[in-house]
Amino acid sequence: MAGTRRRGWRAAAACALTGSLMVLAGACGVLGTDDDRRAAEELADKHLPGQLKAIGVRTLFPGTGGSEVTFAVADDRDAVVRLRIDKSKGSCDGKACAGALTEAVARARTDAAEFRTLRDAFDSCGYEVIALGASGASPHVVAELTNDTVEKVISEIGGCVQRWVAASGPESRMGGAKASHVNVVSPAVAAERKRGKDSWPTLMRLTRSDLVGSLTRHTHHSISYEIEAGQVDTAGRARVVRPFEQRQEFGRTVQKAVADELRATYPDVVVSDYQWVWRLEPGRMDRQTGYLLFCPRPDERGRCVNSDDAVLVTTDERGNPVEKLRIVHDVRDGTGALRLPPY
Repeated sequence: MAGTRRRGWRAAAACALTGSLMVLAGACGVLGTDDDRRAAEELADKHLPGQLKAIGVRTLFPGTGGSEVTFAVADDRDAVVRLRIDKSKGSCDGKACAGALTEAVARARTDAAEFRTLRDAFDSCGYEVIALGASGASPHVVAELTNDTVEKVISEIGGCVQRWVAASGPESRMGGAKASHVNVVSPAVAAERKRGKDSWPTLMRLTRSDLVGSLTRHTHHSISYEIEAGQVDTAGRARVVRPFEQRQEFGRTVQKAVADELRATYPDVVVSDYQWVWRLEPGRMDRQTGYLLFCPRPDERGRCVNSDDAVLVTTDERGNPVEKLRIVHDVRDGTGALRLPPY
């Protein structure tokens, strides 16, 4: 009996300690997702009977009130409907729920159709899309990039992008796009990805943060393709995308090496620790080029701020310079904005 009283006291104390949160939640427990889910299911049954099945819910607290309820669509294996609903307010994302549901379903069907255009374009040239960015763009594909294969792979993926652009309608995400970005992960990384459940809608599986995170926490590559008047420059430009710690280590290595070399000309030089984009040299996986900003003399705090000087440097994979530094002066315009020459 005493044990029961102690457990009851602990539960009461837990609720008291989180009182400010409970004012918002309405109880010591889940933040109302069950009520929101039931309300969403009732809404779907009333307006779209038999078409939608609720498969998930997440709270929108503390950003907003209510929950996001996820539905599968009976006649579209790829589509996922996301409805933001707050039962306590009787609204969905600040609007009447019936109209919000209709809009969410239409959006889900459009996104699914656009995804199939993307998937078919990449499938037709031999590259499976294994993940997507949150917006449904920026596909992730699998390839082993080496000095021997990098140009061929970049060109082939560029051909996939061209098919995607050609098959996309003017009102689609790719209609009128100026560029496309494709992420390339190694087969070893792809094999260990968090795949999710096969029963989930395709666009739910491929856009999940844990899936994308399982790919991007490893070093991978991003290829950008310029698009002009519907024509893709299939040569592309590739860059290395490193996890935070590796990116910092690379930065420290190249900054120190550049500062050491510049001191022969500028004894008091300070190199900015800002990490600019490092692009792979064409046909090379072990050579990359990028800019570093520097100040011939530091400011009164010993820093390099608003530098008007830069150095273009080519390094190996670790950040060690392998070619002569190329110094560029006057890299800011009259407003202070950077205007680095292309490379």
